[in-house]
Amino acid sequence: MKAIATTGWGLKPTLSLIETDAPGRLKADDVLVAVHAASVNPKDWKLNYNLAVAASPVMVKQLKPLFGDDLAGIVVDTGPNVSDFEIGDAVYGMDMRLRTASLAELTLIDQRRIAKKPENLSFTQAAAMPLAALTALQGLRKGKAEAGKKVLIIGASGGVGSFAVQIAKNLGLHVTGVCSGRNTDFVRELGADAVIDYTQGDYRHSAGEFDLVFDVTSYETPLTCAALLGKKGYFISTGGDGKSMLATPLYRLLGKKAGTVVVESYRRDLETLKAMVEAGSLTPVIDSVFTLAESEAAYNRSRSGRCRGKVVINVANA
Repeated sequence: MKAIATTGWGLKPTLSLIETDAPGRLKADDVLVAVHAASVNPKDWKLNYNLAVAASPVMVKQLKPLFGDDLAGIVVDTGPNVSDFEIGDAVYGMDMRLRTASLAELTLIDQRRIAKKPENLSFTQAAAMPLAALTALQGLRKGKAEAGKKVLIIGASGGVGSFAVQIAKNLGLHVTGVCSGRNTDFVRELGADAVIDYTQGDYRHSAGEFDLVFDVTSYETPLTCAALLGKKGYFISTGGDGKSMLATPLYRLLGKKAGTVVVESYRRDLETLKAMVEAGSLTPVIDSVFTLAESEAAYNRSRSGRCRGKVVINVANA
C-alpha cells in the first residue's frame, strides 16, 4: 500500500511517499480503515515529526515511520470484539498514540477511538475534525464553560480556535475571539460576539475580565493573562509551547484555576461533535487540501502559522 514515512536525517527530515506492507493481524478491538482523508495538526510536526531527527538509528527503529493521526474513511475489516461497526461503515476519529499512520491507504485504529462520520460531511471535511474539535470541546469543558459566561479564545482563526468559537456559541457563551486583523471578519462569521485584533496593542491589559480564557496558541500563561481573568476565571491552554507546559501546571499547584488540555479521542465526544454538525451548528473550516504525495508541503503549510482552519490531505486515489 502507499503511505507517508519519514526519510533522511538531520534537522529537516523529509516526508516521502513509499510502498509498504498493509497492517497485519487485527487485535480484538481493532478496526481496519481504508483511509479517504487525514489532516495535519501541530502535534504532528512538534512531536512526531521531530522524533524523526533523532541521532540514533535505534530510536527511529523503535518508532514506526508512518505518519498521521486524524482520519476519515471506510471500515474494511473488524476485530472479534467489534460490535458497533460493520464493514462499509463511514467513520472518523483519531488515536493519540505516536504514529497512528492515518497517512496511509489502510490503517488500524481501536474501535473506542472512532465514531460514524457525520452524514452531511465529506470525508475531507470529517478528517479535519477529530483532534482540533475534540481539543476545543474538552478545553471548554475543562474551563467550566456554561451558558451565559464570557470566554476569550486566543487564536480564534486557527484549527482549534475555529472549532472553539463555534462550540462555545453552541453552548450559549458570549465569545470574544483574538486573531490578526486579516482574520477579524472570518472570526465574526464563525459566530464570535466580539473580535480583538492583537496587532493593535496589548489586549491582555485592556480587554476586561472573562470567566474563561482559552489559549489555543499555547503562547500565553496564567501570569500573562492575569488581568483577563475574573475572580473565578479559568485559564486553559492547549499546552504545546514549552513555557505554557511548565507554567500552567505550576499555577494550578499554587491554587489558581488553570489547566492544560490533554486531548483524548472518546467516541462519546466524537458523537457529540457529530450531533452538532448534523444540527448545523458546527462546520469544519478547511484552509487547504493536499494530495498524499504533497504531505511535505501540507506540513509546511501547517508550520507557517497562517492557516485559517485545518490542513487536509486526501489519501484515497493516492
